[in-house]
Amino acid sequence: MAENRHIGLSDAGRYEIRIEGRISPRWAPWFGGMSLTAADDGTTVLSGPVADQAALHGVLTRIRDLGLALVSVTRLDAD
Repeated sequence: MAENRHIGLSDAGRYEIRIEGRISPRWAPWFGGMSLTAADDGTTVLSGPVADQAALHGVLTRIRDLGLALVSVTRLDAD
């Protein structure tokens, strides 16, 4: 049986955030140092560690403020 684990506000984690379109890697500092990678499907993938849920919401707010279309947000396994 799979164990359910509640993700708290202070939980750090690694995330992969996919947005529609291309963003230059020069924007990485504005996204908390996450790496920006152009995918073959025309999207940009932001990936890297996020300190906590508040920091994740900050990244998502920046995406919204730039008027970018959010495709997906995935929390990556620790290993």
